[in-house]
Amino acid sequence: MVFPKPVDVSSRCAWAGSDPLYVSYHDTEWGVPVHDDRRLFEFLVLEGAQAGLNWLTVLRKREHYRAAFDQFNVEKVAGYDSEKTGRLLLNSGIIRNRLKIASAIQNARAFLKVQTQFGSFDAYIWRFVDGTPTIHSWKTVQEIPASDTISAAMSRDLSQRGFKFVGPVICYAYMQAVGMVNDHTTGCFRYRELVTS
Repeated sequence: MVFPKPVDVSSRCAWAGSDPLYVSYHDTEWGVPVHDDRRLFEFLVLEGAQAGLNWLTVLRKREHYRAAFDQFNVEKVAGYDSEKTGRLLLNSGIIRNRLKIASAIQNARAFLKVQTQFGSFDAYIWRFVDGTPTIHSWKTVQEIPASDTISAAMSRDLSQRGFKFVGPVICYAYMQAVGMVNDHTTGCFRYRELVTS
C-alpha cells in the first residue's frame, strides 16, 4: 500500500490560515490550471461576487451559488429574466447584491459570445498567458501583486466584450484561481507540486 507523503503545513502559503475550507481550497484548487468552460465561468461569477469582500466569505457560499446558478450552466444563466433575478435577490445563501447578480447574467451572455467567436472560453482566456501558466518566484505573500499588466489587458478586453465586475484586481485574482499564474510562495509545497506537474 502506498501512503501519501505528509504535508509540511509550515510551508503552506501564509494566507491559507487554518480554516479547513480555506486550507482545502489552497491545497487542491488555487493555482491549478483550469481548462473546463463551466469551471471557468464559475470562477468568473465567484470572483465578481467577491468584489469588496473576503474570498473565504465567497467560498462558504459556493455550494449555494452552485444551486442558485444551475451549477453554473452558462446557457441557463444567460437566459435568466427579471423574475429569476428577483428570486436570486431573496436567496440568503448567496451575496444579495443586485449589481453582482446582474453582472453574472450579463457575463453569461458575453461568455456565450466569446465561446462562439473562439470555440471556447478556455481558448480565449488562456491566450493572455500564451496558453502556459506564468510561474512567479515570490518568497512572501507581501510580494504578490494585486494586479499586473496582463490582468489590466484582460480587464480591458473583457470590458470591451461586455463583461462586468472585471477590473484588473478581479482579473488577477481570477488568473490565480484558475492557474494562469502560480502565485504560491516558493517555500509552499504546492508551488513545487504545480511547477513539476
